[in-house]
Order: sequence, then C-alpha cells, then structure tokens
Amino acid sequence: MMKMHGLGDGPYWTISYAYFLSISSIYTLCFVIFGSLIGAWVVVMEIFPGFSLYRGLYEFGQYSFTGNYMGIDGMRWKDLNDSTNGMKEVLIIMFVEWLVVLFVAYYIDQVVALGSGVRRHPLFFLQCFRKKPSSSFRRPSLKRQGSKVFVKMEKADVSQEREKVEQLLLEPSTSHSIICDNLKKVYPGRDGNPEKFAVRRLSPALPRGECFGMLGPNGAGKTSFINIEKAPLTLQDFNLLWETLTGREHLQFYGRLKNLKGAALTQAVEESLKSVNLFHGGVGDKQAGKYSGGMKRRLSVAISLIGDPKVVYMDEPSTGLDPASRNNLWNVVKRAKQDRAIILTTHSMEEAEVLCDRLGIFVDGSLQCIGNPKEEEVDNLVRRLSTNANRVYRISGTQKFELPKQEVRIADVFQAVENAKSKFTVHAWGLADTTLEDVFIKVVRGAQSFNVLS
Repeated sequence: MMKMHGLGDGPYWTISYAYFLSISSIYTLCFVIFGSLIGAWVVVMEIFPGFSLYRGLYEFGQYSFTGNYMGIDGMRWKDLNDSTNGMKEVLIIMFVEWLVVLFVAYYIDQVVALGSGVRRHPLFFLQCFRKKPSSSFRRPSLKRQGSKVFVKMEKADVSQEREKVEQLLLEPSTSHSIICDNLKKVYPGRDGNPEKFAVRRLSPALPRGECFGMLGPNGAGKTSFINIEKAPLTLQDFNLLWETLTGREHLQFYGRLKNLKGAALTQAVEESLKSVNLFHGGVGDKQAGKYSGGMKRRLSVAISLIGDPKVVYMDEPSTGLDPASRNNLWNVVKRAKQDRAIILTTHSMEEAEVLCDRLGIFVDGSLQCIGNPKEEEVDNLVRRLSTNANRVYRISGTQKFELPKQEVRIADVFQAVENAKSKFTVHAWGLADTTLEDVFIKVVRGAQSFNVLS
C-alpha cells in the first residue's frame, strides 16, 4: 500500500524496519523481563505471528551465542525437544496458525463479496450435510431444457465464433488478446426465486487492434460479463476521478498501480496527456473538478490506457457529451485501438458504427448475432454490381450498401442475389431503406420472443 501511494524506497524500508524492530523489541522485553513471572502466558503471546517468529529467532540467537562462546555447535535438530528452549511450542503454533488462517481466509473470501464475486451464505459449509431431495420428486429444469433448445438454434455466426475459439485454444500461440471459452455466470436463487443465468456459454475471441462492440437492452448481461472480465481488463469509467486531483496526478496514481515509476512513469503520463489533448496550456495541471464533461471523459480514457494494457473495456464512453466532444473522444479511441483489444458497450448506434470493427447483440445473457466471415463475399458481390457502391454499415451478419441508381438495374440485383444463394446462405435481403436501429430492434425482439417460448 505504501508503494502504491508513491512512497520512495528510503521511507518504505525505514517504516518497515521500524515496525519489525518495535515488534521484536516489545516481545524481547516481555520475554526477558516478565518471562519467569507470567510462565504459560508466554505461549499465549506467541499466538500473535510476530511474537512467535521472534521467539524462534531469540532461541536461535541464544544457542548461537552459547555455541560460539563455548566452542560447540549451535541449535541442532535434537535440541527441538529440549523443554527449556520452547522451540517445539513455537513450531506447533506456527503450523496450527497456518492451517487456521488458510481456512479463515477461504471462508472470508466466500462470505464477503469483493469485486465481481458472489456472496455465499455464512453457513454455506453446512449445505453438504443437507439431505438432497429424491430424484422422483425433483422438478424438471426448464432452464436446462431451454438451454438445450438454445444450443440447437444458435445462429450460424455465433457458432462460427465458438468454433474459432476452440481452434485457437489448440494453437500454441495466438495474437488474440481475449479468448473466452464457454463463459458462464449464474446468480444463485434467493427467497424462493430461481437462479439467474446472467451469462450463457459466451465464447468470443478478440485479436489485437480490434474494437468489439456489445449492444443490448438493459439487463441483457453486459455488466455481468464485464465483472467477470474485470480482473484482467482495464475499466474506463467516469467515477474514477477525484475532484481535487489534477489530471496529471490522476495519471501518476494509476500509473503507480500498474507498476510504473521513475522516468517511465513521467514519460507515460506526458504521452497520455498528449494523446487526449490535455497537455498543452497547463490543462493537465488543473483540478479535475474544473474540467468539462468531455475533458473528464478523455481523462478517463487516458487512465484506462496508461501502462499500455493489451485489453481495455469502455462502458458507454460518450454518454452525455455534445457532438463536438463526442467526436474528439472517438478520435482518441480510434488511435488507442492500434495495438490492443477494446470491448465497447454502447446504446448509440452511431458510436458503434464509427468505432467498432465487429459488433455483437447481447440478449438474455448470450450473443444473438456476431460478425460473419461471409460478409466479405457479400461485399465482393455488391462491388461487381457497382464499383461505386458504398457500404454504410456492417453489423452482425447484416450489411447495408448505397448504390448509384444510374449504374444498377434492379433485374441485375435480383439475378446476383439468386446466384449468391447457391454459394452461401442468404437469410434475407431487400431494396428498402433500413436503419441500424431497425436491425437492432428486430434481433432483440426475436430473441426475447424465443426466450418466452422456450
């Protein structure tokens, strides 16, 4: 903790030395002055790990001093059974403490929810003694049945992504920053409510240099997925700022958390401020409380990028910004994704189109759609119809193109689509004007209707 807050090596070792010196001094004084009076209470004192350690060091020192003075060996293995030195008690106490602390740490980790952990009941260890209900009275699991139907009806693009993950896992090395294999998250049922599947069989793979967008309604499971990935990821969030700290101080603090120090930390802070346009004019030395909303967002992005992380998560980074500030932030994110993977969640279709290389629609804890490799064949088909064709967007297996009317005949379009159907699956196509919102709403509603039926 002292290192994390920027304490130098000199003060750090001085404080550490003073702490252990005080502990050893207190124990030595109690043992030497009051040891003969308190008797068995010395053993009680040794329950404290520091006292137990220094009791052992004290006994080693006594044997070493006596051996050096009398020209004999110091403490040997047979001396551990000598009742006058207390080493046997010290070793027993330290071994028992190791076991006790191990189980106490495990219990606290299970009962106290930290980060993305799920808090268990304080008496969870008694559940193994509960009598399990007879299988003849067991209620059939509708969720499991629904899960099986879901697997059978999984979209082709999602299945292809899962197959790609399985193939990547067999390779000795890969350029992908994130590979998730059958990721799940289940919240246990409480107060008679069934357990909640927040994330179901999620298997995406993200290479370096890709921005993967996650779209979905509220409650779809995006945040649960984030919490699972939070340990290896760098979380960019508006609430990471303190009003009284300057932009430079924020970056110095988070840089130290990522083990940057000295000249490397100074250089990283300077480069981060420049990358988000907070360097010139002394802006980086102003308190964050005086920043505009756009400046705060850019500082948050700089915090997430300092230390050169290979994976960055961004949660609706441009929410609440005016168009000019939003465009500035988007330019920062575009530059940042050159050598890292970025996971972006957003409700802005425009932001998804501008920033994301691939998109997935997340509904009821699972990906309903994701980028399809056949999109390149569709692109080639359209380019053959018109060299001036302009792809407006590409999202989760659906593409939209703008073609000059004077260059294309409708009959040629129909013929090209019919020929394409013999090469790959075309689920739907049309010449009507559609928007990204239409695609999103259609996929979400279809997935929700399916979940109700299953």
